[in-house]
Amino acid sequence: MQGADYTIPIDIPGLQFFQLPEPLALESGAVLSSCTIAYHTYGTLNTEGTNVIWVCHALTANSHVADWWEGVFGSGKILDPQRYFIVCSNILGSCYGSTCSRSIAPDTGKPYGMDFPLISIRDMVKAQDALRKHLNINEIALCIGGSCGGHQVMEFAWLLQEKLKKMALLVTSARESAWAIAIHETQRLAIQADPSWRDDRNDGGAAGLKAARGIGLIGYRTFQSYKENQTDNDDRLDSFRAASYIRYQGDKLVRRFYAQCYWFLTKALDTHHIGRGRGGAAEALRQLKVPAMVIAIDSDVLIPPSEQRFLAQHLPHATLVELTSPYGHDGFLIETEAVNRVVGEWGE
Repeated sequence: MQGADYTIPIDIPGLQFFQLPEPLALESGAVLSSCTIAYHTYGTLNTEGTNVIWVCHALTANSHVADWWEGVFGSGKILDPQRYFIVCSNILGSCYGSTCSRSIAPDTGKPYGMDFPLISIRDMVKAQDALRKHLNINEIALCIGGSCGGHQVMEFAWLLQEKLKKMALLVTSARESAWAIAIHETQRLAIQADPSWRDDRNDGGAAGLKAARGIGLIGYRTFQSYKENQTDNDDRLDSFRAASYIRYQGDKLVRRFYAQCYWFLTKALDTHHIGRGRGGAAEALRQLKVPAMVIAIDSDVLIPPSEQRFLAQHLPHATLVELTSPYGHDGFLIETEAVNRVVGEWGE
């Protein structure tokens, strides 16, 4: 399948494409003269245009939310296409159809590679807002996202103000923490240690990407989840289950993602700061009047509950719920029954 002038690493049914009519000016000062956004829609927009749910995905997901968040998608769930018009856009810089480092640079006729400009979370939302206008959506009933997706939701709330009626922020923060940035830099160093990482081939930097994924997985789960699920039941000296799990997950990502895209997306994560140029995080949050559901996972070590408590403390109309889960940061993808219940009851 073809995306923004490159081959998408997996086949994604129902993928649509939108070419921005104008160049996209980025927060860094750079300009993307040509920009494509890949997206999915589900359901039907009602006559009043009041039934839109906009989903913002996390780091290496794609716009096919019915696939990667199937636990909250379907009849009677948060993302019910029989009731709502659901939109999910592939983020700028990702390799699932939107413009990224794999795209062909108009001025060279070759892939951008490491000449791709720095993308911020605000740039991602700016591109998605162009898609919103293209789809003739004037109001979003609910904007929802977890982790990096939650970063985007907050920027959407700032950009749209009264046009966004409710937001759900799952395991996210007002700004990227020094802890998370340190993890991202470690991942990037792993990618850069691969001699082929600057190569524009499909497998360029694959070994580095595999290592970076392993580093990330330490923060996505918990000590307890590894202990319960990856402890060996014999006296082996090698080939431990935990080691095999890390290698397996790394191989999975290598088959569906590109090292350079991962490098740029982690750089984008580092830029997240709702208060940049707005008087600081607390002040910026106080100006977001939209009702907010803030969900924390008690075992999350990547973006811990203290970060969600900060959001709830400063957002004027916030409801904070802390879920108990052994799965850490990934709990927002796994504890879907609880997420459906909490957001569903709050939304009604």
